[in-house]
Amino acid sequence: MHRASGWNIALALVAGAVLAVMIDWNSLLARHSSPLFASWTAHGIGVLASLALVTLLPVRTAAAQAIPEGRWPLWCYLGGIPGAFTVLLAAVTVNSALGLAGTLALMLIGQMVFGIAADAFGILGLRRVLPDRRDIYAIALVLCGSIVIILARS
Repeated sequence: MHRASGWNIALALVAGAVLAVMIDWNSLLARHSSPLFASWTAHGIGVLASLALVTLLPVRTAAAQAIPEGRWPLWCYLGGIPGAFTVLLAAVTVNSALGLAGTLALMLIGQMVFGIAADAFGILGLRRVLPDRRDIYAIALVLCGSIVIILARS
């Protein structure tokens, strides 16, 4: 098992904060238009930003050589479809009684459960790792916290 470095933990915390802000802004846009429009807008801006980065940044030879040869797994062809559904559903749920905190709490539970399932069953080509009691405790604690957050809103 690998230990997380301080930088990795800091980057993960920043990513979580950025995710919360992104979901809040997308939901605000959905409140003034529609969840579908908010999802298209977010992904359209992402496409434009990606094109700008690909166009403006030089290609490094080591990165270009790291591209694997052969056939890609089928799940690689999904592209941004899961992300688009995430933005769409988050825009709907944040504007419901769940609010931002409840939505993020339930998203965290979903990510943890899928991560443990992906490890246990080798989904997406991962090496199979069975969950241990710490994984179960973590899910139980986050689930309890999520229930408190959601019930406190009612």
